[in-house]
Amino acid sequence: MNYTTMVARNQGERRHQFPNYIQITIILTSNSFVFDLVAMNYTSGLISQTLGSNPNYLVQDFAVIMIVAAIMLVVTFKLKQPMVIGYLLAGMVIGPYTPPFRLIHDINALNVLAELGIIMLMFVIGTEFPIAKLRSVGRTSIIVALSESLGTLTLVFFVAQTLGFSQYDSMFLALAMSVTSTVVTVRVLEELNMLREKSTVLLLGISIVEDIVVITALGILQSIAATSNVSVVQISVSLAIVAGFIGGVLVLGSKFLPLIIDKVAKTNDYSVLLIVILGLAFGLSFVSIALGLSVVIGAFLAGVLVAESSSAGIARVITVPLRDVFAALFFVSVGALMDVSKIPVFIIPALVLIVTSFVSKLLIIYVILVRSGYSSTTALRTGLGMSSARGELSLVVAKGGQDVGAISSFIFPILGVVTVVTTFITPYILRLGSRLKITSKGLEDT
Repeated sequence: MNYTTMVARNQGERRHQFPNYIQITIILTSNSFVFDLVAMNYTSGLISQTLGSNPNYLVQDFAVIMIVAAIMLVVTFKLKQPMVIGYLLAGMVIGPYTPPFRLIHDINALNVLAELGIIMLMFVIGTEFPIAKLRSVGRTSIIVALSESLGTLTLVFFVAQTLGFSQYDSMFLALAMSVTSTVVTVRVLEELNMLREKSTVLLLGISIVEDIVVITALGILQSIAATSNVSVVQISVSLAIVAGFIGGVLVLGSKFLPLIIDKVAKTNDYSVLLIVILGLAFGLSFVSIALGLSVVIGAFLAGVLVAESSSAGIARVITVPLRDVFAALFFVSVGALMDVSKIPVFIIPALVLIVTSFVSKLLIIYVILVRSGYSSTTALRTGLGMSSARGELSLVVAKGGQDVGAISSFIFPILGVVTVVTTFITPYILRLGSRLKITSKGLEDT
């Protein structure tokens, strides 16, 4: 009996909601995402919360998050573990499914703050990558991103079919597993002081192209699922929007915005400079999601424009504290979204999908980069970075399938397990990659 049939028989249905299992719902506002956890139970019904229902709860929730996160960070620091692990554990402690009682009243408020963390994190990372640096890996990034995305998507689709998932379940699962979590990966690389490594520059270029490919593919897949057909005109329009936005920002924005930022910086009033660059970061993020793209793309491009100014170093220094606070909220929310007791139910298909996508991405990226003239060490580290984490965009893809009624309700829990497991293992994989070096004698541990 295959996995899908087994779950369907146990729950009495195949493509509807499953009682007593966790369902992860993502509330989309202009394609941005907010995790909202609800427990599916016939006796208790849906548990929902309204953002900002009680201002006192918001203050209390924020206090709990910071206190628990601080404790967990001290523990992980003593154990010499990455900070991301501490944030995840803090999320699990305060999450709504941790006995004996929940510590967080408003999970939606947490996730709104977490989305701000994504914007701040990607903006600050963007300030490390001026246009010249991105251009140096542009052609390679496009080739690698297209190859590994399509290759992984195809392989995961056939594996999902073998596991017994329906055609549309397999298609959306494959697309979700083909995209790397840029937020998780970059945060870990930053902890390892690897942001200036050649492999990280490659990784950023590839991941940005990959995000564009996946968002475009999601729109096409939704059209196919909703209407059973899609026109060449629709595809052309989607591609034109993506190219126009990125090209307009980099070509036109780089001529004017860096000069404006430098003029503001000359006032020596850092509070004004902070407001200006935050306006740029959130403004481009808003335009990005309004066009149907990922908020990650807009925030990163805003950082790239700031990197073109002479005040990039100052901008980076004054935004890092905000980045640290809100990025922590993002990782705490990832830990909070998982009901640990449900992991055994979905762990087998989740692990199969994780291993399949990991191997596919690693091999494709490694082979292409080596053949493109990069060293084996750089190719290996880039491949490991792109292969490890799944997260925010994977869940957005699943929500896209749900919006058009194309996927079964158990796809969300599976991807929830994938998100938590890969976020846990990513720091260890990237740390191992930073120590590995391929020489004429073979693979060495430095």
